Amino acid sequence: MEENNKKTIRTSDGVGTKTNNRVETSGNKIVQTFAEDMAEVIENDKSGGLIKKIIHEEEAHEIEKKSSSPGSIKNKFFMFIGLLFISLGLITLSFFKLKKEVPTVPVVAQFIPLIFSDASSSIDIAPLNKDAIIQNVYNAVNLTKVKKGGLEGIYLTENKQIIGLRKFIKLIEGSFIPPNNTVLVNDDFLMGVVNGETKDFFILLKMRSTADIFDALRAWEKKMFFDLHGFFGYALSTETKYLENKEFQDGIMENKNTRVLYDSNNQIVMMYIFVDDNSVVITNTESAAREVMLRLAASRVGK
Repeated sequence: MEENNKKTIRTSDGVGTKTNNRVETSGNKIVQTFAEDMAEVIENDKSGGLIKKIIHEEEAHEIEKKSSSPGSIKNKFFMFIGLLFISLGLITLSFFKLKKEVPTVPVVAQFIPLIFSDASSSIDIAPLNKDAIIQNVYNAVNLTKVKKGGLEGIYLTENKQIIGLRKFIKLIEGSFIPPNNTVLVNDDFLMGVVNGETKDFFILLKMRSTADIFDALRAWEKKMFFDLHGFFGYALSTETKYLENKEFQDGIMENKNTRVLYDSNNQIVMMYIFVDDNSVVITNTESAAREVMLRLAASRVGK
């Protein structure tokens, strides 16, 4: 029987025979196999501790294997996050690559006053009618806080936006008709007060050239007193009725061509001066006209 379990094998010591789990070499050395060693260890492990240890290690190995598997919940989560970041990166890259123009933020035009003023105030005309607008401007003129010789700009606003000349004429129901082309006669204009010997109201108009506004102003002369009397503190009455029909006369103010409306005492009621080829000042005193003209000259030098 033992002969049947013998097998011839080659070892490092030569040719030998294997009987059951032992190998006997030709050099009469007996070599035990791994299976035989394990069998003896298990047979000698009376308490079963070694077997438990082997089972525990195998279970730990299986747990570690599962945790490192791509199919685990934890690894699926990390894979999902990674793919998400990769996708976002590709989308961002595509956006900048395909964008032909660099996005720009519209620049709000900065307000530039027509002349330097020592102070400025604004009147919200949204809740006001014609008479209330005129009265509010007249009050602002008389309540100005600027120093003697100072100038304050007065602006009418609607929805926090400064209104232009054409809207102003419409609000006061005036008869002045500037050209529709704002290049010829600018829609930007300035009202204000010069604090001299008296507190004097003025209006500053800007145009491309004198020729662009000359005819419109001459036509306005017939209604200028009626349209603007309230701003200068005149009330319409039997005493002032004649001024509505009185004609303006040619004059000279600081060597500038001027059109003047005089009262019966030969006092200036209202006048407009062609300060330069681009500016007209409407006021009622020489001192106010002179101050506005000086500031206009200074603004031209500054530019």
